[in-house]
Parts: sequence; structure tokens; C-alpha cells
Amino acid sequence: MPTKIRQIDSKADRKKFVKMPWSVYKHDNKWVPPLLMDRLETLDTKKNPFFEHGEAALFLAERDGLAVGRITAHLNHLHNEYHNDKTGFFGFFECENDKSTAKALLETAEDWVKNKGCDKVLGPESFSTNEEVGILAEDREGPQMIMCSHTPPYYVDLIESAGYEKAKDLYGWFYEIGKIPEAPLQVAEAVEKHPGLVIRHADPKHMERDVRIVRDVFNAAWSKNWGYVPWTESEVVHAAKMMKMIMIKEFTAIAEVDGKPAGIMLAFPNINEVIKDLDGKLFPTGILKLVWRLMLGRHKFKGARLFLLGVKPEFRGSVLGGLSVLLYIWGHRETLKYGAKIGELGWTLEDNKKINMGIEFMGGRIGKVYRIYGKDL
Repeated sequence: MPTKIRQIDSKADRKKFVKMPWSVYKHDNKWVPPLLMDRLETLDTKKNPFFEHGEAALFLAERDGLAVGRITAHLNHLHNEYHNDKTGFFGFFECENDKSTAKALLETAEDWVKNKGCDKVLGPESFSTNEEVGILAEDREGPQMIMCSHTPPYYVDLIESAGYEKAKDLYGWFYEIGKIPEAPLQVAEAVEKHPGLVIRHADPKHMERDVRIVRDVFNAAWSKNWGYVPWTESEVVHAAKMMKMIMIKEFTAIAEVDGKPAGIMLAFPNINEVIKDLDGKLFPTGILKLVWRLMLGRHKFKGARLFLLGVKPEFRGSVLGGLSVLLYIWGHRETLKYGAKIGELGWTLEDNKKINMGIEFMGGRIGKVYRIYGKDL
């Protein structure tokens, strides 16, 4: 039978949509099955704050009643308002190794965003650059990290054969948590002496307050970056709840100068280490395993992802120009105390030469390349 593409919305179909990747990755030992409950909540218009400023349609590709591909088409109104353009997006792309199926899925998403007035499409983004983005175009080293894409190598060919070209490569930097190079240490020591500079951990008892600080630094430090989308108040509240469940406070840092937020470092333990064997299921036993491993501290994480590290523009001059190095070393020392051995930094934009040189200065090397594609409509 031919492959059919249909838009879905029912609860049963959403579960089918969320479960579809299992058929793609059944022989991929590096893939970490996402928690089904988390994925369903991400797609829930009542629970995900994205839908306060975005809209989406979900599509399944089916053959003989079996799902062989999936995709979302969506609009991020904040993105278009901020960048003053008419861009649509596709995301949550998964597909069998069949060009005709991939082309049908992508054309369906293109038609949807085109009917919404868009003149180009980017993806995959699920649902914005603040979440999982890109396909894994190069996998040089390192495990799949929390909130990072993992896709089969053939996705490059599927997407490019449908007329897409690279819009931007994003680098995930592999980092071994060992001895800190001497040059960065000297920079950090000079910055530490700056009058009025205080660095502290995020406080789980005041999570919303500290996540707002992270939001304010993020919106100031990243505002000129390609693909930037402002972080909203609702997303702060939502993120605070999520972070409280997985955060290790020693993996975080907030820098203040004379009581004013100046920079942030936010890293998470690689939760994939404790959910991989759950096969996406929290019930009946998965939740107990997670409590045992996380809440009771029975799992010592080997890896961590440096999710955000940034300094407000007004604090980048003089000696404080090295504040990012100090924050980096702060995170290095704390994760090392905890026992972590490896990390992934980023992602960073391929053409952000200053940041990329800084990571190389600290001893990082490119471990993953995540690619976002684009197409004019």
C-alpha cells in the first residue's frame, strides 16, 4: 500500500506520534528513548508555554496502519516578530530511510506554513532554538546528552534530497573534565579580584527568582545571535519546575557585581544516563528507579552538559572581559568534585568565532555537529 500523510490530533494519535521513533532507532545503541510523558506534555497546547506564542500541526506518515514517519509544522510568532520575517518551521522529524516518505512529510509541512503566510521554512526545531534543534550531521565523539538531538546519518540525504540547504551548523563541544590549562587559570585569578564580584550557586528554594536572572542574562547576552527567540515569563515558570527536578546546584553559577546580575553558568547532569533503560516508561517501575537514582543520589553522573554560559554586554569590558572564563572554570571545578568525567558544551553557532576560540582555549573540541536546514517557499 502507498504511504499516506495525515494530520493528527486525537490522544491516541499523539501517543502513536510520540512512539514512532522507536522503529527508527531499534538497532541504535547510542539513542536514548525520551520519556513518553515528557514528550506528550511538550505537544500539549495546555501545558507547553510555547503555545502562548506559537501554533503547530502534527502529521504522521503511515503505511499498512504503521507509522513510518512524523513531522510538525509550526509558527513561532515571537521569532517572526523579533526578526521581522515570515519564517515557518518543521520539527520532531523522524522517518524511515525512504526519500519519497521524507519528501511527502516535508512538503506537507511546507504547505501548512505557506498557507499561514510564510515565505521560507527552517528546521528541524522542536519547537525553538531554546529546545532540541537540528539533525546530527556529524557524530565525532561523546554520548547523547540531555536535550540534544540524535538522528541517523541518512537524515542528511533525506532532507537535502527534498531541496533543503544548510542554514546553520551548531557545534556541540566535547570536553574532558581533567586538569585546567594554566592560561585560563591566570585569567580567572585576575577576574576573581574584581571589586564587588560575587559568584554563587542557584538556590533550589528560590528557583523562580534565579531562573528569572538566567532569563534576563540570556535575553541580554544572546539577543543578537542567529535564531534567537526571547525567553518569556511563562517559560521561566515552566523551566523552574523542570530544573528543580534535575538540577544539581553545584553545576550552576550566578555572577553578580555590586548586587547586579552580570553572568550565568548553567549545566545539567546528563539525565540520559538514568533514563536510557526505562524505554520511555515511568510506570509501573520507572518512577521508582528515577527516585532511587536522582532523589536518593544513588547515581553518580559521568557526564554533564553546559547548557548556558553568558555575560551581559555591559560587563564584558576591562578585567571583567574574562568573566566567562571564570564561570567556565567554576563549573569545571564543581563538576569535577562531583565526579563527572566528560561534558558537552553548547551548542554554539559555527560562525561565532570568538566563543568557539574561547572553548578551544579551555581545551574543548568539536564532538557533534547539529544542522538546521532551510528552504525558500
